[in-house]
Amino acid sequence: MTEQSTSVTAPAPARVAVVTGAARGIGAATALRLAADGYAVAVVDLEESTAKGTAEAIEAAGGRALAVGADVSDAEQVEAAVERIAAELGAPVVLVNNAGVLRDNLLFKMSESDWDTVMAVHLKGAFLMTRAVQKHMVAAGFGRIVNLSSSSAQGNRGQANYSAAKAGLQGFTKTLAIELGKFGVTANAVAPGFIATDMTAATAARVGMEFEAFKQAAASAIPVQRVGVPEDIAHTISFLASEGAGFVSGQVIYVAGGPLD
Repeated sequence: MTEQSTSVTAPAPARVAVVTGAARGIGAATALRLAADGYAVAVVDLEESTAKGTAEAIEAAGGRALAVGADVSDAEQVEAAVERIAAELGAPVVLVNNAGVLRDNLLFKMSESDWDTVMAVHLKGAFLMTRAVQKHMVAAGFGRIVNLSSSSAQGNRGQANYSAAKAGLQGFTKTLAIELGKFGVTANAVAPGFIATDMTAATAARVGMEFEAFKQAAASAIPVQRVGVPEDIAHTISFLASEGAGFVSGQVIYVAGGPLD
């Protein structure tokens, strides 16, 4: 009787996702969701120490993660971060450009620094991260880019800088979709409405309202009668990062609990 040999095929390594601004809020929720979807996740934030909490939470749940410190508006730091991610986790094929800051003020009070800082993090940061990661996507013949826009892209009092940056990300997204589509890479933008995060708490403070009252006032104007939570955005990003979203590209998806004018 001839003894038959059986071979066991090792499971394919997890695809690698990069989420910027992932220490807290929408970024952290997205990193955790993508890890639950089976991705190895690079948790990028300004300081590695602040990114470690999210990375440790992923690992505690049985996932694989790497905390990386980088200023996304600095080209050298971005290149170094992506090289480290590729070396330690694997070539990244999903990128979520979530890093952001607020420097809210009315136009006549807004400084050049307020303007430049917001543009550098949101727009330049998304450009630098995408430029560094796209070569890995092209080589793999698969890629998913998700940029975080905002309902503020339609205009919002006291946020000329933020609104302009978030509107700019929509144009950036559509151009990426046109340029990279033939390589199997999709690009989409998610534009959250009111999401309860540290950033919206800061906005409440700016206008002189208690955060709970601020949230209640916002919820009363939202058709679903509640404000959003970071997980609402993470679920949408999860779909856009999936195999099943391969025919969705160049889109701006408003996740706001109802239609926006």
